[in-house]
Formats: sequence, structure tokens, C-alpha cells
Amino acid sequence: MTHTKTELSALLSEHGLHPSRALGQNFVVDPNTVRRIARLANVGPGDQVLEIGAGLGSLTLALVETGAEVIALEVDRYLIAPLSAVLAHSAVRVVQADALSADYEEILGGRSTVVVANLPYNVATPLVVHLLESEPLIQRLLVMVQKEVGERLAANAGDEAYGAVSLRVAYFADAKVVGKVPPTVFVPKPKVDSVLVSLARRDVVRINPALVAEDDLFSVIRLAFGQRRKMLRRSLEGWTSEGVFERAGVAGTRRPEELTLEEFAALVAAK
Repeated sequence: MTHTKTELSALLSEHGLHPSRALGQNFVVDPNTVRRIARLANVGPGDQVLEIGAGLGSLTLALVETGAEVIALEVDRYLIAPLSAVLAHSAVRVVQADALSADYEEILGGRSTVVVANLPYNVATPLVVHLLESEPLIQRLLVMVQKEVGERLAANAGDEAYGAVSLRVAYFADAKVVGKVPPTVFVPKPKVDSVLVSLARRDVVRINPALVAEDDLFSVIRLAFGQRRKMLRRSLEGWTSEGVFERAGVAGTRRPEELTLEEFAALVAAK
């Protein structure tokens, strides 16, 4: 099992590889951390797990130990051979694909799936949003991301990290930070802390699209957060009509980071 720093370095060396800075590769080399992630994923026999960014298989093997059926997705074609070697004695299916453009219908085989992923900074937010928006078979996600990104994904109104992305996530899922991960468990060691974020897809989206259209709701949210330090009556000046704030029961003197998704929906409905 490629859990330790020494073993991982040997595996990379054997295949003439180095962690790719361009792909934001940081491999987990701590057995306790991968077991903890597998435990927090709350999966077992009968579950299908898609690990995005399987790397060299340390977390993959911990997921296999839960008894779940595991699919390992990896974008880096140079890692496919060593990853397949590490997983040779397991039933894991290895798929080489870009998670942002992968054919999930084919990969998941029509089955409800839990995603577990160690995501690099540059792809974390767009990927999580993409999966929530377009892949309903993915019922839950447990993602390891940079602390700042994780706090943004799970933020609530009034939190410092709260923004348009927080609201986009909240529309589809319930998200929370469930753990911290120090830089010391990775090779190479990143300069930032990481967190684990759990996202559970809601049975229905948070705002009924028959009452407030999704596109209308998020165009107003983007407009408001485009000038997040300004009061709503200023940032939404070109959008509002007379009496909107009064009808919505939302004071125009408030700032966008103070409003819940429901309050933004009330503004759109009041127009």
C-alpha cells in the first residue's frame, strides 16, 4: 500500500514521475488520514464510490477496505500505469478522464454514487458546482480542498467566506466542513491548510423553480455580489423597480453577504 512518503517516492521514481505542479498534484501519504476520509465518506458494501483524482491509490485502497465498489478516476495519463499496479489485486475500475468533461452516465452505469475526492485548488469549485448542477446520480460528495475554498463552499449568510458560490451550492445541497487536514500529510507539502467538506444533495432544490426561475435568481445574486461591499439598493440599482425591497421584506440598506438564498428569491419574486 502506497501510504508512506518513502513508498510513494519509490513508486514515482520507479515510473520516472514527479508530482505535476500544473495539475496541482499533492498526494496523501498518511495512513490515518486516508482511513479517516474513508470513514467520513460513510460508505460500505452495496455503495458505489467514485474517487476523483485517485493519484497513486492510497485513498482508493482505504475506500476499498470499506467494502464499497470503487471507481478510480484520474486525469493524468502518466499515473494510470502505477495506479493500476497499486490496485491490481482489487476490483477497482480505473478510468482515465477529465472530471469536468467525463461521461458520468457511462462511468456510473446509472447507479446512485458517492464521490470522494482530493481536489486541487484550481478545479475544486468549478467541479463541485458542475457535479451538483448536472449529475443527479451523485447523491453525496466528500471533498478535500484548500481551507479557503472549503469554507466558501459551505458558508452561510453572514460568514466571511459567504458569496455567490456558497449560494449556488446551497441551492442544490447541504454542505458543511467536517474536518481539517494539515499540510504535513501531503507530498509535496502545500503551503496552505486543507479541509474536508461534506455535501449532501437535496431531494429538491432549495427554491421552487416554478415560483422563482433559477436563471433569474442567480443573475440577481451575481449582480449583487459583483459589488458585495455596497448596499443592495446600490448594487442592484439597474435591476430593481419601485417598491421591490418593501414587497420582498428585505431592506435595501443590507449588503449581499447578509442575505439568505430565500431572501434573494423573495427579491426576484417581488419584482
